[in-house]
Amino acid sequence: MTNPSTPAPVRRVLSIGPFEMASPVALAPMSGITDAPFRRMVARFGVGWTVSEMVPGDGLAAGEEEARLRAEGEGLSPHVVQIAGCDPHWMGEGARIAVAAGADVIDINMGCPAKRVTGGYAGSALMRDLDHAERLIEATVAAVGVPVTLKMRLGWDHASLNAPDLARRAEQAGVALVTVHGRTRQQFYKGRADWRAIAAVKAAVTVPVVANGDIETPEDAGLALAQSGADAVMVGRGAQGRPWLPSQVAAHLAGQTVPADPDLSTQLACAVELYEAQLAHYGLGVGIRHARKHLGWALDAAAATCGVGDDLLGEARRRVLTSEDPRRVVAALAESYDRFQWRRAA
Repeated sequence: MTNPSTPAPVRRVLSIGPFEMASPVALAPMSGITDAPFRRMVARFGVGWTVSEMVPGDGLAAGEEEARLRAEGEGLSPHVVQIAGCDPHWMGEGARIAVAAGADVIDINMGCPAKRVTGGYAGSALMRDLDHAERLIEATVAAVGVPVTLKMRLGWDHASLNAPDLARRAEQAGVALVTVHGRTRQQFYKGRADWRAIAAVKAAVTVPVVANGDIETPEDAGLALAQSGADAVMVGRGAQGRPWLPSQVAAHLAGQTVPADPDLSTQLACAVELYEAQLAHYGLGVGIRHARKHLGWALDAAAATCGVGDDLLGEARRRVLTSEDPRRVVAALAESYDRFQWRRAA
């Protein structure tokens, strides 16, 4: 149920170019996490739109298999691919190839704080040189005939909170929407996201603004919109192991009764389905390793549903996450959920 202490939900209808979103709630791009199988599952529960994990523009242009897999999104509408890089030519080429392969929207990454990205002068490092950032945006917009969006942080650090300036430049260059994570790059993910600081970006542009960072409950989303004045929210880490969370957020923002978390049998079915889809997506060897984090988060969510302690959860994680045999993984997962259910009923 909606918490009466939070602001009254407001129904926002939001469009990205010709695409009208089903709700003002998006799934954030998360490297190594928001692959096509996970995005499809979140979309099935209900979300306005999802964004692919970060795809290197030059890697996509070079035909790298990893880049192709990251950009895959058949069946998603709109299919949004996030491109990263520091060279205007390769950003444009990567965007063009993504659109040729089916992308409906291109998102530009200027928010990733990872050292391996900023060290190559991409991601949030671009907020240190807005002239160069603007050239990247212009090249990307010019390369494609679909809407282009931009994701950024508040700035590189608290001495340079230049997100409003970058947003203005992006709008002038043709960007259709901007998303702001309410932290600086130097904060990485420490502390709490500053949703109020996003209000300066909202005041600077006329295109829709999306608030991102620490949206972990439906009530968080209402507060983020109230404090930022944004048009939508983007859910990131809160959806790990809980692909149903964006749909709960959407219900809250629409003034509807928030659905309860799925029962344990449904959670198990989702975990198994996602596991098998990722094995098919990546191939057995890579898929087993890649899927483990999702299985770990699924176990965490199931344990929280049942209120089981760290001892039982730790045992389940060891059994499920150490096996290389998919059949044993699925069997251990089912047994773990049974034990969780038994412990809750005891």
